[in-house]
Amino acid sequence: MAEPSFETALVTGATGYVGSRLAARLVGLGKRVHVVARPGSRLDLLAPIADRLTVHRHDGTTEGLVAIVADARPDVAFHLASNFIAQHVTADVAGLVGANLLFPTQLLEALASAHVDRLIATGTSWQHYEDAPYRPVDLYAATKQAFEDVLAYYADACGMKATTLVLFDTYGPRDPRGKLVSLLWRTARAGRPLAMSPGEQKLDLVHVDDVVEAYLVAAALLDGRAEPTRRYGVATGRPLALRESVAIFERATGLRVPIAWGERPYRPREVMTPWTTWDALPGWTARIALEDGLIGTEPDGV
Repeated sequence: MAEPSFETALVTGATGYVGSRLAARLVGLGKRVHVVARPGSRLDLLAPIADRLTVHRHDGTTEGLVAIVADARPDVAFHLASNFIAQHVTADVAGLVGANLLFPTQLLEALASAHVDRLIATGTSWQHYEDAPYRPVDLYAATKQAFEDVLAYYADACGMKATTLVLFDTYGPRDPRGKLVSLLWRTARAGRPLAMSPGEQKLDLVHVDDVVEAYLVAAALLDGRAEPTRRYGVATGRPLALRESVAIFERATGLRVPIAWGERPYRPREVMTPWTTWDALPGWTARIALEDGLIGTEPDGV
């Protein structure tokens, strides 16, 4: 992959798993990296590169974010910050809308004010329930779509070039999120049966290193592009049933995972088959096979 031509990047969501891995990759490439964080957010995942990036604490206001972007003067922004809740309750609504719609709209306003015209944003395959062009699985996915609509306005009105990368399931080493792979490690080590659904739902698991590479490829493609917005899926294209994914985990790690299949029902609006009609990101493909990518993914404390 050709190295992206930008020198300074602004990253939101860098305190999270995928964002922290992107920030580390950018630092490794010699880029100047600025990250935006909430006042109370922890920086543990950024500790290895803390002395090589600039952290800006956002006070929640549009004016505050305008000042941050003006100070950072980035060539490109990577927007990965989000609030994911699969099944929300009433108390979650303000947080979902605030993190997934208000904050990124503030970011767009700040980028426009500073004349920053390049952005890589992040969508979710859950915007495409039952393979529909748009049908949100949950309120989280609906807020992500709402932001894409706002992004379309800013890109058109302010001359921005923006790419949205639609993520599927991600995994990798030192992942603190408690997602599937971490759960399998903990269950195998504990040796206690885990109640799960019948396990026929399909997952498209993409290694975090491949995901990070997709962000870099997308940034490089912004150079010379005419269209204001583009949208690409970041997937292997080889979804596997949950049962099959567990079997691969057992073969790769040599561990037995005691699972009680069918002891739990599928959750409401379970995604049984991932979105299939996504556009491929030019110049990118998922290179790390699940069997290989699972090695070294045991989370801390297991």
